[in-house]
Amino acid sequence: VVRRWLLDEQKRVDGRKMDEIRPLAAEVGLLPRVHGSGMFTRGQTQVLTVCTLGTVSEAQKLDGIDGQEQKRYIHHYNFPSYSVGETRPSRGPGRREIGHGALAERALEPMIPSVEEFPYTIRLVSEVLSSNGSTSQGSICGSTLALMDAGVPIKRPVAGISCGLITEGDRWMTMVDIQGVEDFFGDMDFKVGGTEKGITAIQMDLKIVGLTYDIIKEAFEKTYKARMYILNEIMLPVLPAPRPELSKYAPKVKSIHINPDKIREVIGSGGKVIQKITADCGVKIDIDDDGTVVVASTDAEGIRRAISIIETIVNDPEVGAIYKGKVTRLMNFGAFVELAPGKEGLVHISKLDMGRVEKVEDVVAVGDEVIVKVTEIDQQGRINLSRRDALIAMEAKKHAGK
Repeated sequence: VVRRWLLDEQKRVDGRKMDEIRPLAAEVGLLPRVHGSGMFTRGQTQVLTVCTLGTVSEAQKLDGIDGQEQKRYIHHYNFPSYSVGETRPSRGPGRREIGHGALAERALEPMIPSVEEFPYTIRLVSEVLSSNGSTSQGSICGSTLALMDAGVPIKRPVAGISCGLITEGDRWMTMVDIQGVEDFFGDMDFKVGGTEKGITAIQMDLKIVGLTYDIIKEAFEKTYKARMYILNEIMLPVLPAPRPELSKYAPKVKSIHINPDKIREVIGSGGKVIQKITADCGVKIDIDDDGTVVVASTDAEGIRRAISIIETIVNDPEVGAIYKGKVTRLMNFGAFVELAPGKEGLVHISKLDMGRVEKVEDVVAVGDEVIVKVTEIDQQGRINLSRRDALIAMEAKKHAGK
């Protein structure tokens, strides 16, 4: 009955025309605490996608025949039983869920910026809230919205749509945006994801022997028109472009390049130096063999401090430069200040303050952070510091600013 009605009347079970899409809706920013979120609704099909950003070191590691590979863009698709009004135990993902997740992942992968442009690991999770066909294509649309909401600079927005087919002898009819009953009774589920410029992913489920060229051509034409409608009329009016800034809850990332020969000094014996920087500044540090250092944290000040320490470690202190250091030891003749792990200098008692100092303990204590100026590096590499000169320089800079 359904097949004949589609072929003879060219009407569908819900009264739509063959090239008509179900009612559409799109929203972004539904979940304020996550890094990005987008919900896409098509008829009774509704998908909520969440985007999470992490550091490059959190990329998924895959063991293959050719060795270990890393995957920095990941898409997971979940199809809970309640989305189709059923109750069953929630177990691991099945073949269908893995396949749908892979399709949506592949549709968006060409649009993901390179690690040089966007040094983050990106994870998308699509949760199907309600299902009546085409949830994988809804996941593509929801994922695009979530990425843009998270501030990921994707090259172009991607949308997905399905095309169905009914055949009887030499007669055939295609239809866009098939729902569950049309998928069940129809001969084809042709899923197409892409941008305004072209196609990024295709999957076809076919129940007949094959397709003619005319059927394929019409399927591509109908899905292109449908994608353009979804993009231009539904998705882009909600969020025309990726947000200019990341969520305040997303980790901030900054990278610098150091001499590869200095990597050992930054890591330290048994990792002591890098662990201390990580603990003191509340950051995560990744170092590549080529000398690229990536520092990540939700605290921008922590990133700045960590990079300052690393630069001090890899660069020899310069005479005349001002640094912030921590007092490590007190002696009768002055205080030792650590500029960076493994680099310590002496502030003589005569250069501790603006006036005369009777006791070192009257001015500083162990653990205090002080600003000091490098006054001399002798032939043995010992660093002489002056807190007094640093205070004078800072005061002069303050007055100059006014």
